[in-house]
Amino acid sequence: LMFKTELGSTSESSSEIYLRPETAQGIFVNFLNVQKSSRMKIPFGIAQIGKAFRNEIIARQFIFRMREFEQMEMQFFVHPSEDEKYMEEWKESRWNWHLNLGIRESKLRMHDHGPGELAHYAKAALDIEYEFPFGWDEMEGIHNRTDFDLGRHQEHSGKKLQYVDPKRNNEKYLPYIIETAVGADRCMLAVLCDAYHEDKENDRTVLKFKKDIAPFQAAVFPLMKKPELEEVARKIHGDLHGTNNIDYDTSGSIGKRYRRHDEIGTPYCITVDYDSLEDKCVTIRDRDSMKQERVSFDKIKDYL
Repeated sequence: LMFKTELGSTSESSSEIYLRPETAQGIFVNFLNVQKSSRMKIPFGIAQIGKAFRNEIIARQFIFRMREFEQMEMQFFVHPSEDEKYMEEWKESRWNWHLNLGIRESKLRMHDHGPGELAHYAKAALDIEYEFPFGWDEMEGIHNRTDFDLGRHQEHSGKKLQYVDPKRNNEKYLPYIIETAVGADRCMLAVLCDAYHEDKENDRTVLKFKKDIAPFQAAVFPLMKKPELEEVARKIHGDLHGTNNIDYDTSGSIGKRYRRHDEIGTPYCITVDYDSLEDKCVTIRDRDSMKQERVSFDKIKDYL
């Protein structure tokens, strides 16, 4: 379950340490415990997120390749006769998950592992890859691990890990496992790379995040630091803050504030000006098109 590496400032003074190369094995060891205590029936999955490690000699490619990283894994337990069906289902589901982050489909591809590429435990495997600035590379692996892991743990521990299936006349079997394993850091990097745009025509840099994963869904500005404008802007900010993550910004000129929020990917900027005191409307600016629209106070939530 562990691999050996060294920790220390020099090789002479270093200590041998052992770190886990994947988070999956804890799920396999606890499979029967989780199944029985949660009264789960196959097919079902166990998912977790945690630290994993690689014995990297040189850290490179920013957060794409690190010695210590955050891994998200799911092991989905199925009847041995249904492994191929669920492999196809999870391929489609995981592909759509990445698209759901707002990543352009043209920047994603699937790479199927041929017979010579398969790991010793895998019956089938594929990677979902993204075209990073340094080239195509893996974001997620999807594997049919068969009953290899449960079988090995059962063999060496002497503990029966067979599932008794009430849907199949109490048939006893070791489930096959469809695994999806994805790096949280790599997803973050792909989302950042995909969202980054240089708008030379308008002399600005924009992070075009999908709107619901942007750090802020909107920002509220008073046009100037005047008490009458700030009072209205604060009220609007307070009304919106419960349902979305909304920033409040008074620093610098309105143009600088627009550019600042373009750079962090805020989809909408809401400005309270002197006309707002009369017509009870704000100006809402769209991040991507830069178009501005007047919207009444009571319609801002619906607009967002």
